Amino acid sequence: MKDDTRPPRRAPGRALPGETPLPAEGVGITVVGVGADGWSGLPERLRTLVLEAEVVLGGHRHLSMLPETPGQRREPWPSPLREGLPDLLASLDGARTVALASGDPLVSGIGTTLIDALAPETVRLEPAVSSVALARARMGWPAERCAVVSLVGRDPRPLLRRLAPGRRVLVLSSDAGTPATVAGMLVGAGYGESRMTVLGDLGAPSESRLEGTAEGWASIPAEKVSALHVLALELAGPVGYGLATGLPDDAFEHDGQLTKRDLRASALARLAPSPGQHLWDVGAGAGSIGIEWMRAHPTCSADAVEANADRAARIERNAGRLGVPGLRVVTGRAPEALGDLAGPDAVFVGGGATRPGVLDACLDALSPGGRLVVHGVTLETEALLADARRRHGGELTRIQVETAAPVGTFTGWTPARTVTQWALTVDP
Repeated sequence: MKDDTRPPRRAPGRALPGETPLPAEGVGITVVGVGADGWSGLPERLRTLVLEAEVVLGGHRHLSMLPETPGQRREPWPSPLREGLPDLLASLDGARTVALASGDPLVSGIGTTLIDALAPETVRLEPAVSSVALARARMGWPAERCAVVSLVGRDPRPLLRRLAPGRRVLVLSSDAGTPATVAGMLVGAGYGESRMTVLGDLGAPSESRLEGTAEGWASIPAEKVSALHVLALELAGPVGYGLATGLPDDAFEHDGQLTKRDLRASALARLAPSPGQHLWDVGAGAGSIGIEWMRAHPTCSADAVEANADRAARIERNAGRLGVPGLRVVTGRAPEALGDLAGPDAVFVGGGATRPGVLDACLDALSPGGRLVVHGVTLETEALLADARRRHGGELTRIQVETAAPVGTFTGWTPARTVTQWALTVDP
């Protein structure tokens, strides 16, 4: 059922739709991790490697610490990085090249970017001790008992989905302003009593430590915060929504167009969110399916397709508040709005299934193993789904949910509208 003309999901060495493709062959780069102790902390072997390179790439801070080397070309990373990187790499023309990075280049570093951009076998890595390892050592936190979140150049709101009482989180900060931003989010989420420790210049003679609580962080002068630091959080606050599917309906801002809690849990159980996979949430309403799909794992991604502009804006607000601001909201109507989306691993159709071409477009987009779940509440949609099951197979279920509510001075059952659910896994 796969339509090969649709844009593929991202793979190493391949650009996302709209990105400039990066060269995949002909460039050999050694990435050298540099600790906070700088040039003097590199072993002799790596210093020789850097000095003998024809080209050295790196940030201004790293390049400025190198001794003068006549004839050596030194290039700072372009800004913005992704847009300028193709031309920079193309200009190397096979020269012996070293790229300088902070600590471990694969911990939210340039090493990851280069491996994604180039054939992996052309990138050689020489890591230093990572800032994460040093931060764990300073805090006495075993690796298996803390989480790591990178906010380097990123929206900080994904941190919100990590909140849980007693949890320990190491935050890779973007700059000296990150702790204040994080403190504000923690206070807003009821986590003002959380302990915050700024571990500055880890591994350098100027290493520092600054401690406080989220609610008291505003009293700490900004100039005391090192620009290069890891932020350690010891979270204290209420039990939140958790990571299981089926969040309370009032977790979402909505106008009534919402896949309700029990139906949402049923749909997501069949959509089966898995690490690295991509979802289309078609007729997204409040965006609840796409949001919960992305909350299942940090590498899950989703497109929420919604024709109503007010609802599309509401989806964005819900996604940010629930810690998945990376949800892509597409304002448009299926099937026309589906043509330029990255290929899905799963598709949910919560509205518009009877619109001509919608089900066919969703089925055509799925590769073997892909999952499709469609909900309908009208007789017309039910008839459509019964015919789809006859033609394609799958599971057809009618779901009736009743909730207890007052009936005068007594309590009775109030039924919600019955929903027909069709679920299909595409055969290999």
